[in-house]
Amino acid sequence: MQNQKAMGTELRASNGETVDAEVWPEGSLEVLSQAEAEQLRSDSEGGLYLLLRRCILAVLNSGAETDDTRAVLEKYRDFDVGFVQQDRGLKLTLKSAPAVAFVDGIMIRGIRELIFAVLRDVVFTNYEIRESNRFDLSSSESITNAVFHILRNAHVLQSSVRPQVVVCWGGHAISRTEYDYTKKVGYELGLRGLNVCTGCGPGAMKGPMKGATIGHAKQRICDGRYIGITEPGIIAAESPNPIVNSLIIMPDMEKRLEAFVRIGHGFVIFPGGVGTVEEILYLLGILMHPKNHDLPMPMIMTGPPESAEYFAQIDAFIGGTLGQKAQERYKIIIDDPERVGREVRESLTAVRDFRRAKGDAYYFNWRLQIDQDFQMPFNATHESMRSLNIDDQLPVHVLAANLRRAFSGIVSGNVREDTIATIEKSGPFEISGAAGHMSLLDQLLAAFVEQGRMKLARESYKPCYRVVK
Repeated sequence: MQNQKAMGTELRASNGETVDAEVWPEGSLEVLSQAEAEQLRSDSEGGLYLLLRRCILAVLNSGAETDDTRAVLEKYRDFDVGFVQQDRGLKLTLKSAPAVAFVDGIMIRGIRELIFAVLRDVVFTNYEIRESNRFDLSSSESITNAVFHILRNAHVLQSSVRPQVVVCWGGHAISRTEYDYTKKVGYELGLRGLNVCTGCGPGAMKGPMKGATIGHAKQRICDGRYIGITEPGIIAAESPNPIVNSLIIMPDMEKRLEAFVRIGHGFVIFPGGVGTVEEILYLLGILMHPKNHDLPMPMIMTGPPESAEYFAQIDAFIGGTLGQKAQERYKIIIDDPERVGREVRESLTAVRDFRRAKGDAYYFNWRLQIDQDFQMPFNATHESMRSLNIDDQLPVHVLAANLRRAFSGIVSGNVREDTIATIEKSGPFEISGAAGHMSLLDQLLAAFVEQGRMKLARESYKPCYRVVK
C-alpha cells in the first residue's frame, strides 16, 4: 500500500473491469481554495462536477476503440469522481473507473498527468476566463486573449523555441493503411526535430505522434512534444491517446480551432471525415481573409495511394466553393512521407523569417487575423443549421466560415450525445444554400458515407443531416 501511495495512487477495490482508487495530483493542480473545491463537487447550475466527470472518464478510457459517446457513458454509468481538499493538497476519489488506466494497482503515470491537466484547464477557464470579468467573450480581440491565457497557463507557449510545431489533422475512422501512413509521416517529422500537435484522439491524431516518437528516439531527442488539444463536447468520443504529453482542454470547438492556428507553424492534413473538412475550411477561411494574404502558413494534404480519390474530392469541393485562390494555399502529396517531412521542414524557414521580420512571436501567431465569424461558438440545432447562409455571392472567407459551421453541425450530430438525442426526436438537420454548393456538398458527404468515414461503426451509420437542393 505504501508503494502505491508513493506512486500517487491508493487502490481500494477492483473487479477486473473497474477500479475504486484514490489519486494524488502531479505537477498540475495540487492546491485549490475551498470555494473552488466546492465548485468541483457541485452538479448544480454553475457547478463543474458533470463537466469534470465527463472529461476525466474520457482520459481514463484512453485507447478505447469507440467513438460512441453514449456507449462510453452507459458502460461506465456507475463511474463517480470525488474531490477532497486536504492540508497537503487535492485528492481524487474514483469509483468504478476503467481498469485499463491502472497497472498492478497503480494508475499509469501519463494518465495521471492528463487527469490533472483536465482539472487545471477546467478550473482556470471557469474562474479566470468566465467569472473574472477580465475577458469580454463577445469581442474578437478578447477571445484571442483568452485563448492565449489558457495556453500560457497550460505551459504550452515556449518563447525560446524556434518554429517547429506541426499541427496534424485527420480522422479517427480511417483505414489501417491510412493509419500506417500517418505514422510514416510522423516519423519523418520526428527525424527533422519537429514536434506534433493533434486533436489528441485515435487514428490520424495518434499515428503522427507514434511515428514522431521513433524519429525523436533516433535523433536522441528526449523532450519531444506531443500536444493534444480537445474540448468537452468531443472528448468522450475521441479519448486522448496515450502518447499525448501535453493536453489542453479548450472551452469550445471554436477556441480549440483558434488554439491550433495560433500555436501551429505548419499543417499536415491526413484523410478524415466531416471533422477534418471542418478544420480545413476553418484554416482556409482565415487564410483567405485579405489581411492574411501574405502570411506564410504551410499546408500539406497527404495520404497513401488509396487516399488519392479522397483528396481529389476535397480539392474539387474547395475549388467549386472557395475557388482557385483557396486551392493555391495548399499542396497535395500522395504516397511520399519523406517529401512531406522535407517540405514542412523547409517551409518553416519562411515562417521563421516572416515572424522575425514582423516582430511576431514564434510561440503564438498574434498577427493572424481571425474574425468573429470563426470565433463565436456555434450551437448546432435544427434552426441554426437551417439558417446557415451558404450563398455563392458571399466573400470567400465568410462563405468558408458558414460552410465550416455546416460541417461542425454534422460532427455534433455524429458524436455529441445531446445533439444525437435531438436528432432522434426531431429528425435530421436540413442544410440549404446555393444550388451548386449544395450539389458539391451532397456529393462529398455521400462519398464519406460510402467510404466509411463518418463513424467507426460504418455499417450502422445513419446520416444526421439532409442536404436540401
